[in-house]
Amino acid sequence: MTTPKDKLLFLALGGSDEIGMNVNLYGCRGKWVMVDCGITFGGSQYPGCEIVLPDLAFIEERRDDLLGIVLTHGHEDHIGALPYLAADLGVPLYATPFTAGLIKAKLEEEEIADQIDLRIVASGDELALGPFSICYVPMAHSILEGNALIIDTPHGRVFHTGDWKLDESPILGEPATEDALRAIGDTDVLALVCDSTNVFNPKASGSESSVAHGLLEAVKAAQGRVLVTTFASNAARLKILGRVAVKAHRQLCVAGRSLDRIITIAQEAGYLRDFPRLIDYTEAMRLPPRQVMMIATGGQGEERAALARIAADTHMLKLDAGDTVIFSSKEIPGNEIAIGKVQNALARKGVLMVTERQAHVHVSGHPGRPELAALYEWIRPQMLIPVHGERRHMSEQARFGLAQGIPQALIQSNGDVVRLAPHGPAIVGHEHTGRLVLDGDAILPADGACINERRKLAALGIIQVAIACDARGKIAGQPVIAALGVPVVDDIQDFYSECCEGAHEAFSSGDRDESKARERVRLAVRRVANAWTGKKPIVSVLIIKAFKQ
Repeated sequence: MTTPKDKLLFLALGGSDEIGMNVNLYGCRGKWVMVDCGITFGGSQYPGCEIVLPDLAFIEERRDDLLGIVLTHGHEDHIGALPYLAADLGVPLYATPFTAGLIKAKLEEEEIADQIDLRIVASGDELALGPFSICYVPMAHSILEGNALIIDTPHGRVFHTGDWKLDESPILGEPATEDALRAIGDTDVLALVCDSTNVFNPKASGSESSVAHGLLEAVKAAQGRVLVTTFASNAARLKILGRVAVKAHRQLCVAGRSLDRIITIAQEAGYLRDFPRLIDYTEAMRLPPRQVMMIATGGQGEERAALARIAADTHMLKLDAGDTVIFSSKEIPGNEIAIGKVQNALARKGVLMVTERQAHVHVSGHPGRPELAALYEWIRPQMLIPVHGERRHMSEQARFGLAQGIPQALIQSNGDVVRLAPHGPAIVGHEHTGRLVLDGDAILPADGACINERRKLAALGIIQVAIACDARGKIAGQPVIAALGVPVVDDIQDFYSECCEGAHEAFSSGDRDESKARERVRLAVRRVANAWTGKKPIVSVLIIKAFKQ
């Protein structure tokens, strides 16, 4: 199934059975098209690594048959892997102007912009890529220029939603109307490949414009400085906040590189032209508190973001008792502890906090059940393929779609080769998928030896043993021991002495083959550590041999 001959195939390399790291492939007549190429973020399971990338080995081995990468919108989980992986694929990237601006900035940061063929596509334009004809359909989302894709093939039409919601009164952009979407449904859609993120939400996500009143009331009620944290990519929210600052008679200050970038790129693309004048940090701190409003990154608890640094008093902007922080964002699952840490730091300072639980200051960018039901009715696909969700989200959307009258639904996982036509949907094979991590400047397998060793180091600690021996291979002097992260503190010298005795005895008790001696020492020292601590730390043994005269 690795060569899609006279059939239409779908293969997710990321974004199915997970939220984030979206990579979707469509195959037909021997050729492939990739839709999106995103990242997710590392946690404690990847010590020292913040960015997790998809393993694209499957398509890298078939790069001669890959026609291009089509990007639906500019969120990190859809474009974030491009600076690290696109050059190896060597194919054109296609994006609308704002998304292309975000991609270009990323490529320039990595100093590879001249190596990538980035092509700008106007909304509504049609791309001809081998057996595929692809048209962008503007959809509302929590970023500018969210798009669905109509993918026409010799075997039928696919409607790939990207990330979306319905918004009858958007702040920026003009998403497709009900009439336009119904017209697409009239063309006999084979498959709907659909965002599953908010399938458990019984209510519609709500219009972006609906948060304007709640934000204005929350800002007006504040007695001191106001800081609003939101997703930097949500330019429509930024436009609302600019208007709120003006109506509340507050000067506006922005903190965070990603916010600066979004505002600049949005303005270059023709948006946010009426954004109020920004003041710098010095002026913000000099003005009376009730005349200042700040927008900052860090609503998800990111340690290096502006809000965390402000909460920790390591930023030029300061908050004092009686000031207010408005969280115009939703907790992403998995970030609860990090967000709580920042909120606790703010609480210790006496800062008041407003979240979506206290006021209407946020709406989601993904569809709830009423929006899904509406799209099903308008598009009327023959089959539903849920994506962009954990298994529970995709399974629920499949059940919901069938209950709403879609004839067929199929739940797939990353790596499942799905035949959409003919005689689909059906899983007809499985290909390797996986995760890579960005570790400093290196890209490594997420489950490879290096990261596994680092997990062990984090959990168990390490003991280093150095043994010097003479030219005849006999031990010379006492071994030198050093332990890091091993839970021995008060009696550390006694512990070292026992480790030395064990190492000396093990080295001298067998033949002088270096590899065998090293293993005897490693096991002997680990036994001592286990007896003292109940743990089996990593033991690294260095044997230093004298040169023969």
